[in-house]
Amino acid sequence: MPRPFTLFTGQWADLPLEEVCRLARDFGYDGLELACWGGHFEVGRALAEPGYLAGRHALLEKYGLKCWAISNHLVGQAVCDDPIDARHQAIVPARVWGDGEPEGVRRRAARELADTARAAAAFGVRTVVGFTGSSIWHLVAMFPPVPERMVQRGYEDFAERWNPILDVFDAEGVRFAHEVHPSEIAYDYWTTQRALDAVDRRPAFGLNFDPSHFVWQDLDPVGFLYDFRERIYHVDCKEARTRLDGRNGRLGSHLPWGDPRRGWDFVSAGHGDVPWEDVFRMLRSIGYDGPVSVEWEDAGMDRMTGAREALGALKRFDFPPPGTAFDAAFARGE
Repeated sequence: MPRPFTLFTGQWADLPLEEVCRLARDFGYDGLELACWGGHFEVGRALAEPGYLAGRHALLEKYGLKCWAISNHLVGQAVCDDPIDARHQAIVPARVWGDGEPEGVRRRAARELADTARAAAAFGVRTVVGFTGSSIWHLVAMFPPVPERMVQRGYEDFAERWNPILDVFDAEGVRFAHEVHPSEIAYDYWTTQRALDAVDRRPAFGLNFDPSHFVWQDLDPVGFLYDFRERIYHVDCKEARTRLDGRNGRLGSHLPWGDPRRGWDFVSAGHGDVPWEDVFRMLRSIGYDGPVSVEWEDAGMDRMTGAREALGALKRFDFPPPGTAFDAAFARGE
């Protein structure tokens, strides 16, 4: 059976969910990865309002769609981040921001993530995708010189804040899929190892595989899939393309998305440097049978074009495996 392809609604949060459902159906998607912002999936209403979740199911069913994962990246970012500032105020709900006192924001964000696990379980969804935030991302340049103890304290802080959240995930039978991403506690290969170790590799904490963030860091996304094969809980298909020409830098130079002076940019799936055929072959090899979610981000392409085209481009690589070994016919029968 072909795997389900879903559309992540995070970049469509300016549209009512019913409009996104209609578009996804018309584009040919099997379902949605629902974002917990823009009114698409509201955690508070899911837990407190009778009929809310049934209404969400009914809306999906009206358009022949399903949901296998919900995403709460924006609130998750505030759980560990330091500093907490106006950037967070712009992305978290007012109830999480409160008076803006940093530690209060972090604690309310942690409670919201725990509630997200409860809401997901009530909705019948077993995977929550998101970010963790990081108290040590600002140390990435390692200057002024950073003592190892300071870095270690960042992983301890992550474990102290996330283990109680993961306790709720365990209790609800839900898994958290952390997106390996710069600005998070796990942003590349070795920091992923360290983050998993920090929470004793508990099963509630796994990974959302998004290869776009591997491309510009010169990481091997296919090797990552194999090495972390037991932790791949969800897959987002987003893409990036590098333009490292001797002037354009890998860190982006504080330039906006789409600026030709950037060293890399997000582009719609099928237009960048991700080896998608190798990715899909590896997903099959490691036994990943969950949804593949298209996340459209491209400053140079309209999303209506990008979402439809990306689905077609990726489905080309979701070919069925052979029913028998290709060399089986060479063997002599007894």
